[in-house]
Amino acid sequence: MKSPSPLVSVVIPCYNQGKYLKETVISVLNSKYRPLEVIVVDDGSSDDSLEIAKQIQGEFPEIKLINQENGGVSNARNNGIEAARGSIILPLDGDDLISEEYIGEAVRVLEEKPQVKVVYCDGIKFDESGQKTWNLKPFDRHQLALDNMIFHAALYRKEDWKAAGKYSEEMRYMGREDWEFWIKMLKNEGEVEQLPFTGYYYRLTPTSKRKKTATSEKKRERIAFLNQRHKDFYDRELNGPLRFNRSWSKTYNTFLKLIGKL
Repeated sequence: MKSPSPLVSVVIPCYNQGKYLKETVISVLNSKYRPLEVIVVDDGSSDDSLEIAKQIQGEFPEIKLINQENGGVSNARNNGIEAARGSIILPLDGDDLISEEYIGEAVRVLEEKPQVKVVYCDGIKFDESGQKTWNLKPFDRHQLALDNMIFHAALYRKEDWKAAGKYSEEMRYMGREDWEFWIKMLKNEGEVEQLPFTGYYYRLTPTSKRKKTATSEKKRERIAFLNQRHKDFYDRELNGPLRFNRSWSKTYNTFLKLIGKL
Protein backbone atom coordinates (compact mmCIF):
# COMPACT_ATOMS: atom_id res chain seq x y z
CA MET A 1 0.00 0.00 0.00
CA LYS A 2 1.40 3.39 -0.99
CA SER A 3 2.21 5.67 1.93
CA PRO A 4 0.34 8.98 2.04
CA SER A 5 1.94 12.08 0.57
CA PRO A 6 3.66 14.27 3.17
CA LEU A 7 2.04 17.50 4.28
CA VAL A 8 3.88 20.55 2.91
CA SER A 9 3.76 23.76 4.93
CA VAL A 10 4.24 26.94 2.91
CA VAL A 11 5.38 29.69 5.28
CA ILE A 12 4.78 33.24 4.03
CA PRO A 13 6.19 36.12 6.11
CA CYS A 14 4.45 39.33 5.11
CA TYR A 15 5.62 42.84 5.94
CA ASN A 16 3.72 45.60 4.12
CA GLN A 17 3.10 43.37 1.09
CA GLY A 18 -0.69 43.44 1.33
CA LYS A 19 -1.21 44.48 -2.28
CA TYR A 20 0.51 41.30 -3.49
CA LEU A 21 -0.40 38.81 -0.75
CA LYS A 22 -3.56 37.32 -2.27
CA GLU A 23 -1.82 36.73 -5.61
CA THR A 24 0.98 34.95 -3.75
CA VAL A 25 -1.41 32.75 -1.76
CA ILE A 26 -3.45 31.86 -4.84
CA SER A 27 -0.29 30.82 -6.70
CA VAL A 28 0.38 28.37 -3.85
CA LEU A 29 -3.20 27.07 -3.73
CA ASN A 30 -3.10 26.54 -7.50
CA SER A 31 -0.41 23.95 -6.91
CA LYS A 32 -1.21 20.49 -8.22
CA TYR A 33 0.19 19.05 -4.99
CA ARG A 34 -1.81 18.14 -1.90
CA PRO A 35 -1.86 18.04 1.11
CA LEU A 36 -0.87 21.66 1.74
CA GLU A 37 -1.13 24.16 4.55
CA VAL A 38 -0.32 27.85 4.13
CA ILE A 39 0.92 29.84 7.11
CA VAL A 40 0.89 33.61 6.67
CA VAL A 41 2.95 35.46 9.29
CA ASP A 42 2.09 39.14 9.41
CA ASP A 43 5.29 40.67 10.77
CA GLY A 44 3.87 43.82 12.31
CA SER A 45 2.85 45.39 9.00
CA SER A 46 1.89 49.07 8.99
CA ASP A 47 -0.24 48.81 5.83
CA ASP A 48 -3.42 46.77 5.35
CA SER A 49 -1.58 43.41 5.15
CA LEU A 50 -3.19 42.01 8.30
CA GLU A 51 -6.73 42.90 7.16
CA ILE A 52 -6.07 41.36 3.75
CA ALA A 53 -4.60 38.24 5.37
CA LYS A 54 -7.75 37.86 7.47
CA GLN A 55 -9.91 38.19 4.36
CA ILE A 56 -7.85 35.51 2.61
CA GLN A 57 -8.11 33.25 5.66
CA GLY A 58 -11.89 33.58 5.58
CA GLU A 59 -11.93 32.61 1.91
CA PHE A 60 -9.53 29.66 1.99
CA PRO A 61 -9.59 27.05 4.81
CA GLU A 62 -5.96 26.01 4.17
CA ILE A 63 -4.74 29.35 5.53
CA LYS A 64 -3.38 29.76 9.05
CA LEU A 65 -2.59 33.30 10.21
CA ILE A 66 0.00 34.40 12.75
CA ASN A 67 0.02 38.06 13.79
CA GLN A 68 3.19 39.23 15.54
CA GLU A 69 5.15 42.35 16.36
CA ASN A 70 7.79 43.22 13.80
CA GLY A 71 10.75 40.89 14.30
CA GLY A 72 12.29 40.58 10.85
CA VAL A 73 12.02 37.93 8.19
CA SER A 74 14.13 35.30 9.98
CA ASN A 75 12.01 35.62 13.11
CA ALA A 76 8.81 35.42 11.07
CA ARG A 77 10.04 32.35 9.18
CA ASN A 78 11.11 30.61 12.37
CA ASN A 79 7.78 31.30 14.08
CA GLY A 80 5.86 30.11 11.03
CA ILE A 81 7.91 26.92 10.78
CA GLU A 82 7.52 26.27 14.51
CA ALA A 83 3.74 26.35 14.01
CA ALA A 84 3.88 24.23 10.85
CA ARG A 85 2.42 20.72 10.93
CA GLY A 86 4.11 19.67 7.71
CA SER A 87 7.31 17.62 7.49
CA ILE A 88 8.39 19.61 4.40
CA ILE A 89 8.75 23.38 4.35
CA LEU A 90 8.61 25.96 1.57
CA PRO A 91 9.42 29.53 2.66
CA LEU A 92 7.92 32.14 0.37
CA ASP A 93 7.87 35.93 0.60
CA GLY A 94 4.55 37.75 0.59
CA ASP A 95 4.97 39.10 -2.94
CA ASP A 96 6.45 36.12 -4.80
CA LEU A 97 4.84 33.44 -6.99
CA ILE A 98 5.38 29.76 -7.73
CA SER A 99 4.30 27.49 -10.56
CA GLU A 100 1.67 24.79 -10.10
CA GLU A 101 4.17 21.92 -10.48
CA TYR A 102 7.00 23.22 -8.29
CA ILE A 103 5.95 21.76 -4.93
CA GLY A 104 4.99 18.34 -6.29
CA GLU A 105 8.23 17.84 -8.22
CA ALA A 106 10.34 18.99 -5.26
CA VAL A 107 8.52 16.65 -2.86
CA ARG A 108 9.09 13.76 -5.25
CA VAL A 109 12.85 14.35 -5.10
CA LEU A 110 12.90 14.66 -1.31
CA GLU A 111 10.87 11.45 -0.97
CA GLU A 112 12.96 9.45 -3.44
CA LYS A 113 16.40 10.75 -2.42
CA PRO A 114 16.97 10.97 1.35
CA GLN A 115 20.50 12.26 0.74
CA VAL A 116 19.05 15.43 -0.86
CA LYS A 117 18.43 18.16 1.71
CA VAL A 118 17.36 21.06 -0.51
CA VAL A 119 15.39 21.21 -3.75
CA TYR A 120 14.90 24.33 -5.83
CA CYS A 121 14.29 25.18 -9.48
CA ASP A 122 15.02 27.79 -12.14
CA GLY A 123 13.79 31.27 -11.28
CA ILE A 124 12.65 34.48 -12.88
CA LYS A 125 12.91 38.03 -11.54
CA PHE A 126 10.05 40.29 -12.56
CA ASP A 127 8.49 43.71 -12.03
CA GLU A 128 5.98 45.89 -13.83
CA SER A 129 8.38 46.46 -16.72
CA GLY A 130 8.92 42.78 -17.50
CA GLN A 131 10.95 39.77 -16.45
CA LYS A 132 14.38 38.23 -16.81
CA THR A 133 15.85 34.80 -16.16
CA TRP A 134 17.62 34.42 -12.83
CA ASN A 135 20.98 32.91 -13.75
CA LEU A 136 21.99 30.73 -10.79
CA LYS A 137 25.33 28.95 -10.50
CA PRO A 138 25.23 25.17 -9.89
CA PHE A 139 25.48 24.18 -6.24
CA ASP A 140 28.99 23.62 -4.97
CA ARG A 141 30.17 23.87 -1.35
CA HIS A 142 33.22 25.93 -2.26
CA GLN A 143 31.07 28.36 -4.26
CA LEU A 144 28.56 28.49 -1.39
CA ALA A 145 31.38 29.85 0.78
CA LEU A 146 31.76 32.75 -1.66
CA ASP A 147 28.16 33.46 -2.63
CA ASN A 148 24.64 32.12 -2.50
CA MET A 149 23.23 30.21 -5.46
CA ILE A 150 20.01 28.98 -3.81
CA PHE A 151 17.12 31.44 -3.47
CA HIS A 152 15.16 31.35 -0.20
CA ALA A 153 12.11 29.67 -1.74
CA ALA A 154 13.52 26.14 -1.80
CA LEU A 155 11.95 23.08 -0.19
CA TYR A 156 13.55 21.18 2.68
CA ARG A 157 12.60 18.97 5.61
CA LYS A 158 11.52 20.61 8.85
CA GLU A 159 13.85 18.29 10.79
CA ASP A 160 16.83 19.68 8.84
CA TRP A 161 15.79 23.26 9.64
CA LYS A 162 15.78 22.36 13.30
CA ALA A 163 19.09 20.47 13.15
CA ALA A 164 20.73 23.44 11.41
CA GLY A 165 19.73 25.79 14.22
CA LYS A 166 16.94 27.60 12.34
CA TYR A 167 17.31 30.99 10.63
CA SER A 168 19.72 33.37 12.39
CA GLU A 169 17.59 36.20 13.73
CA GLU A 170 20.75 38.18 14.56
CA MET A 171 21.09 38.91 10.82
CA ARG A 172 17.92 40.98 10.80
CA TYR A 173 19.61 44.17 9.57
CA MET A 174 22.39 42.53 7.54
CA GLY A 175 20.37 40.78 4.86
CA ARG A 176 21.05 37.49 3.02
CA GLU A 177 19.80 35.39 5.92
CA ASP A 178 18.98 32.60 3.50
CA TRP A 179 22.66 32.35 2.42
CA GLU A 180 23.80 31.82 6.00
CA PHE A 181 20.98 29.31 6.55
CA TRP A 182 22.09 27.22 3.56
CA ILE A 183 25.66 27.29 4.87
CA LYS A 184 24.46 25.98 8.23
CA MET A 185 22.42 23.23 6.63
CA LEU A 186 24.84 22.16 3.89
CA LYS A 187 28.41 22.98 4.90
CA ASN A 188 29.25 19.46 6.03
CA GLU A 189 26.88 17.14 4.22
CA GLY A 190 23.75 16.84 2.13
CA GLU A 191 23.04 17.09 -1.57
CA VAL A 192 21.11 19.77 -3.44
CA GLU A 193 18.98 19.28 -6.54
CA GLN A 194 17.83 21.97 -8.95
CA LEU A 195 14.72 21.10 -10.94
CA PRO A 196 15.04 21.72 -14.70
CA PHE A 197 12.15 24.16 -15.10
CA THR A 198 11.07 27.63 -14.02
CA GLY A 199 8.97 27.31 -10.90
CA TYR A 200 9.75 30.43 -8.87
CA TYR A 201 9.04 34.10 -9.65
CA TYR A 202 10.80 36.74 -7.54
CA ARG A 203 9.10 40.12 -7.54
CA LEU A 204 11.38 43.16 -7.65
CA THR A 205 10.01 46.18 -5.79
CA PRO A 206 11.51 49.60 -4.99
CA THR A 207 11.34 48.85 -1.25
CA SER A 208 12.79 45.33 -1.33
CA LYS A 209 15.12 44.47 1.55
CA ARG A 210 17.73 43.15 -0.87
CA LYS A 211 18.33 46.67 -2.18
CA LYS A 212 18.50 48.16 1.32
CA THR A 213 21.19 45.68 2.40
CA ALA A 214 23.38 46.00 -0.69
CA THR A 215 25.62 48.72 0.81
CA SER A 216 29.32 48.24 1.58
CA GLU A 217 28.61 48.66 5.28
CA LYS A 218 26.03 45.85 5.32
CA LYS A 219 28.33 43.65 3.25
CA ARG A 220 31.12 44.09 5.82
CA GLU A 221 28.72 43.28 8.69
CA ARG A 222 27.54 40.18 6.85
CA ILE A 223 31.04 38.94 6.10
CA ALA A 224 32.15 39.46 9.71
CA PHE A 225 29.12 37.48 10.94
CA LEU A 226 29.73 34.62 8.49
CA ASN A 227 33.41 34.40 9.43
CA GLN A 228 32.60 34.38 13.12
CA ARG A 229 29.83 31.77 12.84
CA HIS A 230 31.44 29.48 10.26
CA LYS A 231 35.19 29.73 10.77
CA ASP A 232 35.66 25.98 10.27
CA PHE A 233 33.83 26.10 6.95
CA TYR A 234 35.84 29.05 5.63
CA ASP A 235 39.14 27.63 6.82
CA ARG A 236 38.35 24.45 4.91
CA GLU A 237 37.00 26.01 1.72
CA LEU A 238 38.96 29.28 1.49
CA ASN A 239 42.08 28.56 3.56
CA GLY A 240 40.98 31.40 5.86
CA PRO A 241 38.26 34.03 6.22
CA LEU A 242 35.89 35.36 3.59
CA ARG A 243 37.19 38.71 2.33
CA PHE A 244 35.37 41.83 1.11
CA ASN A 245 36.57 41.01 -2.43
CA ARG A 246 35.11 37.55 -2.10
CA SER A 247 36.41 35.92 -5.27
CA TRP A 248 40.00 36.63 -4.17
CA SER A 249 39.55 35.19 -0.66
CA LYS A 250 41.35 31.86 -1.12
CA THR A 251 44.20 33.33 -3.15
CA TYR A 252 44.74 36.11 -0.63
CA ASN A 253 44.51 33.80 2.37
CA THR A 254 46.97 31.35 0.82
CA PHE A 255 49.44 34.18 0.13
CA LEU A 256 49.15 35.51 3.68
CA LYS A 257 49.82 32.03 5.06
CA LEU A 258 52.81 31.66 2.74
CA ILE A 259 54.41 34.81 4.16
CA GLY A 260 53.40 33.99 7.73
CA LYS A 261 50.77 36.74 8.09
CA LEU A 262 47.77 34.46 8.69
